[in-house]
Amino acid sequence: MLRFEGIFKEYGGTPALAGVDLEVSEAQTTVLIGPSGCGKSTLLRLAAGLIRPDLGQVWFEGARLAGNLRPARLRMGYMIQDGGLFPHLSVRDNVTLMARRLDWPRERREQRLAALADLVQLPTAMLARYPIELSGGQRQRVALMRALMLDPDLLLLDEPLGALDPMIRFELQRELKAIFARLGKTVLMVTHDLAEAVFFGHRIVLLRAGRIVQQAEPRVLLDSPAEPFVAQFVAAQREPQRVLSGAGG
Repeated sequence: MLRFEGIFKEYGGTPALAGVDLEVSEAQTTVLIGPSGCGKSTLLRLAAGLIRPDLGQVWFEGARLAGNLRPARLRMGYMIQDGGLFPHLSVRDNVTLMARRLDWPRERREQRLAALADLVQLPTAMLARYPIELSGGQRQRVALMRALMLDPDLLLLDEPLGALDPMIRFELQRELKAIFARLGKTVLMVTHDLAEAVFFGHRIVLLRAGRIVQQAEPRVLLDSPAEPFVAQFVAAQREPQRVLSGAGG
């Protein structure tokens, strides 16, 4: 489905990715995680064709991402942390933007819109509202609808729940996982939260300083760290939970 081969990328002489090889499995959720600046969001932007590698190649559905990227981009859904909704457009117009540009008939757009609203449990009365009139959780539901509008083969999610209140985030995590399972989509997700990575991921890819230090199923990553950094990263993320558990006692 998606493959990165020998990827190098620099910004201002500073390496963001330094020789990354990664294959994203079809119909599974692969989660990129690691410290700030490790390269995880850069990988996602490369997958979306928003930037190009300095060296190496990105392959999507058997074809190299190069030249005219429009056909490939139309088979991808992209969702960022704050949703990225256009404030001057209604929910309906935000979600159907690309479908209108592709000249989908109105009946087809409305049928797809209704199906997506049902999928993400967004009341149809909200379709006429503007982003400023929505809660954070509602905006993320709309952003997911927009990402799914063209029924993409690949979903790219960059910290999709990172800015939400913990209770809303908890609720949406479970809803998103159920949606991914129901649709059978290939998902590449970025998060900074190990618990979220374990919850969503069929496979977790841990990066450090532009390199992959371990990629494995969640239980393998937690129980069999490939090097000391992996063990340190896991311990650092688990420590707040231990502190809270101790405070509760």
